[in-house]
Amino acid sequence: MSELTIIYDYALASGTKGAQNNSSLSPTTLTIYLKGNLCRTEMASALFFSTTFYDAKTGSAVILKEVSGQKLLIRMAGEDLQEKNKRYEGLTYSNEPEMKIIAGYKCIKAIAKTKDGLTVTVYYTKDLIPDNKDYEPLFKNLDGLPLEYELTNGNLKIKYTLSAINLNPIPESKFDIPKSGYREMTYEESKKLHVAN
Repeated sequence: MSELTIIYDYALASGTKGAQNNSSLSPTTLTIYLKGNLCRTEMASALFFSTTFYDAKTGSAVILKEVSGQKLLIRMAGEDLQEKNKRYEGLTYSNEPEMKIIAGYKCIKAIAKTKDGLTVTVYYTKDLIPDNKDYEPLFKNLDGLPLEYELTNGNLKIKYTLSAINLNPIPESKFDIPKSGYREMTYEESKKLHVAN
């Protein structure tokens, strides 16, 4: 697949301590636009809005953040992204016998664990494989497209559930980075303010 839009709803999984009253994670959406080597990822909730533009050809990214009335633009070079995504390096998935149908696609269950203890449980389909496998470091080594997944770290569980999937062409303008209206900073500066993640 060279062009694809996928939308997930995500929230603290039921049973997680604080799941009922954590408004920062609920309701929240994650939208991913893929077009060739370009990717745009949007995370939106009542409290914040974040957009990441990633170019697999250059290996660089730009993050736009809107938090508490501030509009920030963070430029990230390839080495910045490597550092940010270090925990996912060498992540390998083991397929489980369990399967389920999601949005009409047959999905295989797979599990992986990072070196620092994050467990990823995913249902993915081999019917849709993005051309750009680097769009999400978490799934770089997955042999298909994740349609549902859950991240577990200790008592914290965050579940991503498919809301919509669209295979229509995406306009180039979706990947235009704003030239004004944002306070620009480096990845190093953003780390000091804890706003890059």
